[in-house]
Amino acid sequence: MQKRCFWCGSDPLYVAYHDNEWGVPLHDDRRLFEMLVLEGAQAGLSWLTVLKKRENYRAAFDRFDAAKIAAYGQKDIDRLLADAGIIRNRLKIESAIRNARAFLTSREEFGTFDRFIWQYVDYRPIQNLWASPDQIPAHTTESDRMSRDLKKRGFNFVGTTICYAFMQAVGMVNDHTIDCFRHRPVSKFTR
Repeated sequence: MQKRCFWCGSDPLYVAYHDNEWGVPLHDDRRLFEMLVLEGAQAGLSWLTVLKKRENYRAAFDRFDAAKIAAYGQKDIDRLLADAGIIRNRLKIESAIRNARAFLTSREEFGTFDRFIWQYVDYRPIQNLWASPDQIPAHTTESDRMSRDLKKRGFNFVGTTICYAFMQAVGMVNDHTIDCFRHRPVSKFTR
């Protein structure tokens, strides 16, 4: 049996996420936006809860098309609040709309959201060498800076802990512990 990071447990959905997605550098703007929204939706909940609802989120939020989401109005908010397939929290739903608008502005300024967001790690994944889970931080100076900058740009639900979880998810940092079978393959990724 392969050794995995402590957090993924045995749920097949969680294991597949760990083995195939978590920590792999992501450079697709739509997917980056999706992960930012989902990390915000996860606040106060387990990531497995969000993973189980991810396909519902994709359907409810127009496959994370930021231009469509940025145009959402009250009718859309009401529709989303009635959708049992997603986390029905008004603040988190309104945050997704607000973040779509800020995402579009940032993308316009930098050409791509990818170019904007990866600047926090100098466009290269940070390769950590954690021997145990208790060494993994909840935030870093990079996530602190990202959080401050995103908030200044109009994003919300982007505290430093959420930003660090986002960085881990999209491969800006490799936080697989060194005994995890994914650590070495993920460490080979470069821009």
